[in-house]
Amino acid sequence: MAFVGAGNILLEYCIGGAAVARAWTSYFATLLNQEPDRFRIHATSLHEDYSRLDPIAVVVIVLICAFAVISTKGSSRFNYILSIVHIGVILFIIIAGLTKADTANMRDFTPFGARGIFAASAVLFFAYIGFDAVSTMAEETKNPARDIPIGLVGSMAITTGLYCILAVTLCLMVPFADIDKDAPFSVAFSQRGMNWAKYIVAFGALKGMTTVLLVSAVGQARYLTHIARTHMMPPWLAQVHPRTGTPVNATVVMLFATAVIAFFTDLGILSNLLSISTLFIFMLVAVSLLVRRYYVTGETTTANRNKLVACIVAILLSSIATATYWGLDRKSWVPYAVTVPAWLVATACLWAFVPQARAPKLWGTPLVPWLPSASIAINIFLLGSIDAKSFERFGFWTAGLLVYYIFIGLHASYDESKALAAEAAARKVEDGQVAPPTNGK
Repeated sequence: MAFVGAGNILLEYCIGGAAVARAWTSYFATLLNQEPDRFRIHATSLHEDYSRLDPIAVVVIVLICAFAVISTKGSSRFNYILSIVHIGVILFIIIAGLTKADTANMRDFTPFGARGIFAASAVLFFAYIGFDAVSTMAEETKNPARDIPIGLVGSMAITTGLYCILAVTLCLMVPFADIDKDAPFSVAFSQRGMNWAKYIVAFGALKGMTTVLLVSAVGQARYLTHIARTHMMPPWLAQVHPRTGTPVNATVVMLFATAVIAFFTDLGILSNLLSISTLFIFMLVAVSLLVRRYYVTGETTTANRNKLVACIVAILLSSIATATYWGLDRKSWVPYAVTVPAWLVATACLWAFVPQARAPKLWGTPLVPWLPSASIAINIFLLGSIDAKSFERFGFWTAGLLVYYIFIGLHASYDESKALAAEAAARKVEDGQVAPPTNGK
C-alpha cells in the first residue's frame, strides 16, 4: 500500500507539473495577445486528446530542472521572493476585479445543481497539490516536528482563503458561461474594459506557475530519492551531488517524465487524472493515520487488531457504496439512508471499542477517529464524480505499479533490508555488545 501510495504521489507531481506547464503556455500567449493554440503544434495523426503538442511547456520544464539541480537553497530563496510578488498580484486582482463586480452574475448561483458542485469539487483538487511538498523538505528544516505542521496548515489555510476570494471575484466580473478556460482572469479583465490589467495578471500568473513548477521539481525529486533509498526504485536515483547537495538523477528523471506528459496531453485529461490520484492519496493518508494511531506491532492485542480492521473495512465499504450510488445518478434517497448510518456506526464503534495504541509526541491530528474517517468518506465520495475514462487510466497506472513492485521492488528492498540487518549485527559484534557466532552458527 505504501508503494502504491508513493507511486501515485509521483504521478500526481508529474501530471500536476505537466498541467501547470501547459497553462504557462496559455498565459504566455495571452501576454502576447495570441491564442494559445498558435504556440502549439497540431499533430493530426495522433488522438485528439494528445494531438496539441506544446514545445513551450517542455522548454519551461527544462529551465526549471536546471535551476532545481543547481541549488536547493537558491531555489527556496528564489521561490520566497517570487511568492511575495505573487501575493501583490493576487491582491491587485481582487481589488481591481471587485471594482468591476456585477452581482447579477451570481443570480444563477448553482447552474448545474448539487452534482455540478461536487463534480467541480473533485477536479478542484487540481489546486491542492504541492502542500505535501513541505514534508519532503524535512532534511532542510531546523525543527521539522514543529515547523512542518505549521507550514502545512498555515499555507493550506491561506491558500484556501485566497482561492475562494479569487473565485468569487472572477464570477462577479463575468458570467460563468463566459469564463475563458485557458486564461480566465486575463480575459475577464479584457472583457470588462481593463485591457491594460490583463498584462499584469498574465505576468503574475506566469510567475505563480513558475513558482509551482519549481516547488514541484524540488518536492518530487525528494520523494523519488526517499523511495530509491529503500531500493524499491533503482538506488542511483538516491544519489546526491557532492557539490550542489541536490538529487540530480531523481530531478532529471522526474522532470523528463513531466516534460513528455506536458508535450502531448490535453489539460482536461491531466486535471481529471490528477484529481483521482490526489483524492486516492488523501484517502490512503487518512487510513494510515487510523492504523498508526490504533495499532502498534507487538503491543496491540489480536482482538483489538481485528476490531480495528473490521471498523476500517466498514468505513471504506460504506463510503464506496455511497459514492457508487451517487455516481449512478439515481433519484432514490433510500440507499443513502443505509450507507451513511453504516459509516457513522463504523466510526462510532472504532471510537468506543478500540483503544488508541499510540499518542502523538508533539503534534497530532485532533478528533480521531472522526476527522480521518470523515476524510475517507469525503475523498471517496468526490471520486464518484470523476469520469470513467480517468479511472481506466488510473487503473492501468496502479496495475503497472503492482507489477513492478511484485517482480522488482519487493525483492530489491528485501535484499537491502537483509544486508542492513547483517551490517547492524556485525557492528554489535565489533562493539562487544554480543558474542560472535561459534561452531558455524
